[in-house]
Amino acid sequence: MSQAAKAPKTDKPATAAIFPFPTFDLTKFEMPKFDSAPFDFSKVEVPAAMREAADKAVAQMKDGYAKMKAAAEETTDLVEDTYSTATAGMKDFNLKALEAARVNMNASFDHARDLMGAKSLAEMIELQTAYARKLFETFQAQGKDLSAIAQKTATDTVEPVKEKVGKVLKTATA
Repeated sequence: MSQAAKAPKTDKPATAAIFPFPTFDLTKFEMPKFDSAPFDFSKVEVPAAMREAADKAVAQMKDGYAKMKAAAEETTDLVEDTYSTATAGMKDFNLKALEAARVNMNASFDHARDLMGAKSLAEMIELQTAYARKLFETFQAQGKDLSAIAQKTATDTVEPVKEKVGKVLKTATA
């Protein structure tokens, strides 16, 4: 280490020169006094053209607000209608799916009972083939029914949205 690093400590810290901050006596400064008569706006007359323009602007703002309020109400109604339509469609779809599951389960139990009563291997194979064919046909019919319900729900939900959104946009821009 160098000797400069081992400088002896002093008891008094080195202080920077302190400069006094100037103080101001604000009582010596007075705000200028203005005659309030030149600034009396109660006697100022607004030109008719400016008043007309202000009235038009206020009327346009009121009209715009009314249109936006009507559009918001229409949108709220649209959301409520869409939700209830979609809910009803999903309810129908789920009921149909549950009914299909019940029918399929009953068919499976009936098939198992028939298999237990079979007298030969040939009869079991015949019962199994007939069951598989009937099951395939049933699944196809159930799939068509569920697909039709889903398509109807989608159409019933989307069509009013398209119509109302178009109507709301026309109302808002008119």
